[in-house]
Amino acid sequence: MVRSCLVALALLSACDRATPAKTSPATTASVAAPTPPPPANTKCNLAEIPLRRPQPERLVAIGDIHGDLAAARAALRTAGAIDTSDKWIGGKLVLVQTGDILDRGGDEQAIMDLFEQLEPQAKAAGGEVIALIGNHELMNAAGDFRYVTPIGMHDFDNAPGADPSKWPSVPEEARGRFAALAPGGPYAKWSATHDVVAIVGDTLFSHAGVTAEFVTQIDEINRSSRCWLDGLEGGPQQAPLAMTSEESPVWTRVYGGDSADCAALGKVLADLKIKRMVVGHTVQKAGVNALCDGALWRIDVGLAALYDGPIQVLQMFPEAKVLSGTRL
Repeated sequence: MVRSCLVALALLSACDRATPAKTSPATTASVAAPTPPPPANTKCNLAEIPLRRPQPERLVAIGDIHGDLAAARAALRTAGAIDTSDKWIGGKLVLVQTGDILDRGGDEQAIMDLFEQLEPQAKAAGGEVIALIGNHELMNAAGDFRYVTPIGMHDFDNAPGADPSKWPSVPEEARGRFAALAPGGPYAKWSATHDVVAIVGDTLFSHAGVTAEFVTQIDEINRSSRCWLDGLEGGPQQAPLAMTSEESPVWTRVYGGDSADCAALGKVLADLKIKRMVVGHTVQKAGVNALCDGALWRIDVGLAALYDGPIQVLQMFPEAKVLSGTRL
């Protein structure tokens, strides 16, 4: 079903797997843009990001942000990552954000800029910021703008390094956003410096979770998503495996419902030689919670103003506990 959506100039306009009951208004559902011819002899030569990182002194995860800068700041402060001036104070903290910075709000560029600024600050202090790729980052790169707010549609109009003139067939109101977020655009290239799946210590993080089907495809999911976003493997219509499979680590819903198949999850964890999985993607009305005796944690609490969920983040190490804050 999903692959049938990837037709010329359709750009996934009918492919959102699970439309939530409450969505943001969109001014342009999707944009039809030609794929620029790739440079001669294009080859993806991005430096590989190690899938596995050692167990840090402290590990905290933040779920879906969806264009709400105030909520992002509140979550980062709750995690102990930043001060009131947005400067890194986390020391050796490893902070994982499980994707979906984009859509449903109007502060997307500012949030991406904030995370980009925090990355070198954290590294200098011995910590790390890991901002994973979610389905909405991939959707925007493919030109699927159904969940963009009217304000968000113009959020990237003056994005540094973006060249709207490359996309003359895109409607003018969407051209700036597309130039920034389409494969090879400056903000897509920033996303391309991150993976879809990361393992930190004995915990796997991804936007929606890794099912048995993808246990042996994690490296390819990470590689193809990064290379595509960077503009090195096709244009908007040549979406990578993470985008085109309904059960990929950015799309599956098997871990977000009221229950989960703990035996199946246990097999995945055993195959990967880890103890647990942390996912976002599906809003948890009861807040951060765990299933399968702590082998599965769900952290999408609806941080964005659209959902008005609690300000909660998950500290995974040195001990698992939910950290709660207040909206700014």
